[in-house]
Amino acid sequence: MRERPTPLLTFSEPPARPITREFTPTYDDDKPLRRWYHNVPLYGVIALLVSPHPSLLFVLIQHYLVVLKTPLRFTVHLLVIYTLTFMMFSSLIVLVARDPGPVNFEEPQSDGNAEEVGLTEALMSPDFLAPGRFCRICWTSKPDRTHHCSFCGRCVLKMDHHCPWLGNRCIGHRTYPAFLHFLLCITLLAMYVAVLCGHALYYAFNNPYTVDEFSPVHEIGLVFAGVTFTLVIGSFFIYHLYLVSTNQTTLEHITPFLLLRYLPALPHMESGHGLSDPPLEHELSYRQRRLIKEAHGHVRVYDIGFRRNWIQVVGWKGPYGLMTRLLCGGGSMGDGKSFPRATNVEERLAILAQKLVQDK
Repeated sequence: MRERPTPLLTFSEPPARPITREFTPTYDDDKPLRRWYHNVPLYGVIALLVSPHPSLLFVLIQHYLVVLKTPLRFTVHLLVIYTLTFMMFSSLIVLVARDPGPVNFEEPQSDGNAEEVGLTEALMSPDFLAPGRFCRICWTSKPDRTHHCSFCGRCVLKMDHHCPWLGNRCIGHRTYPAFLHFLLCITLLAMYVAVLCGHALYYAFNNPYTVDEFSPVHEIGLVFAGVTFTLVIGSFFIYHLYLVSTNQTTLEHITPFLLLRYLPALPHMESGHGLSDPPLEHELSYRQRRLIKEAHGHVRVYDIGFRRNWIQVVGWKGPYGLMTRLLCGGGSMGDGKSFPRATNVEERLAILAQKLVQDK
């Protein structure tokens, strides 16, 4: 006798299956595949960093060994240049090879008495309902300052930004000091090369009959490249110095409406305010948006002071910690899931919430 096909719609309850906290979300199907062309910008960055070295070696040999005949100065300049180059590529390797900050799941209890919760209780948890506190793609809670990267298809702890120039990877809690180290080494190397070749070029103009005819061409190109890299990368590095000093990430600095998720419960109004709790960006009026943007420049949730901000990012423990910072930058201190907040920030957020419901 042929079996009866399963109906598409049934009113009978399916067999109960307990939902436990012991689950491992799988999002491999939603994660974007990494293709070979995602690394093309990274190859371009490596080519830009390596391409000046043949001309640089030519200038060093011609100017300091052939013309000036000072092998000691040649050796010193060579050591400085390739020490900075080694440090630059060591931090680049960390940025490319290291995970920027995985959101680890809690290990299940091994006593065999795992707590069973119903589907309604799981979906009605505070983290699931609060905007920005639960990722509905990775299906996991998002700690403070964690964001979901749509390019990488995953959540990143203390995500700073997504960088296509570094192999289409994110800069997060475990790679941000290495990113600062990378920018600093490029800036210092570019400045050093620009000054070094500028001095050699000045000498060539004052002593045209003692230098090789091709040396000024290499020196002009190196001075131009050094000044360009110093201005571009140096400006970017100075911007991140400001972010570290005020304990902000790039996303937090350029997205003022992230401040909404930190607001306390909105005061009750007799006429109603028509906002969610916490408010959502699309619910705000023009005046309320202006209020949030103005407050964004003054209310810094995680700014705990200049010194403590820097310790949180580039501090170290033990003698090997300093060595790691100098060689490759390493990762930030802490677990990347909880961060101390600024003093009086809760009071300032409460005042902002009060003004928000009053300024419709």
